[in-house]
Amino acid sequence: MSRIRIIGGEWRSRLIDVRTVKGLRPTPDRVRETLFNWLGQEMDGLRCLDLFAGSGALGFEAASRGAASVTMIEQDPVALAALQANAKTLQATRVQVVRGDALNFARSTAQPFDVVFVDPPYRAGWIDRIAPLLPKLLSDEGLVYVEAEYKIDNIDRLTRIKHGSAGQVYYHLFARAD
Repeated sequence: MSRIRIIGGEWRSRLIDVRTVKGLRPTPDRVRETLFNWLGQEMDGLRCLDLFAGSGALGFEAASRGAASVTMIEQDPVALAALQANAKTLQATRVQVVRGDALNFARSTAQPFDVVFVDPPYRAGWIDRIAPLLPKLLSDEGLVYVEAEYKIDNIDRLTRIKHGSAGQVYYHLFARAD
């Protein structure tokens, strides 16, 4: 088990536990800092969805910065238990941890989100499978953050508005194309 720190907001400098799970790689501090500079330091009132929650780094960071709600989807039971324990430790009342498959959740939810985080396990084809569902998850002004092992130029019905890389991590911010 390792630990990562929340870098901003109410829980700044608090550590969350990260269990050893195959394919789990928490978003590095530097990348999270860039992402939340793009999104704005304050996320007051925003509804966020962390589709492949893993360590919870992105979702807890959003909640720490004032998101009205954060829904974290995680299928792995070990990672799920860590998310639940971290939410309890932080007294994260605006965080809902859901055990489930990201694709099934994305297909079935009717709730629009203001920010959707997509950071799936690498080399498993998740981006291609989840991409067609992303526009339906967004509120009118919603944004999608996608982290991958490769640069993504295009997602159907979304426009890439920012992107960067750090080591072997490529990160992107998309908005509705319409």
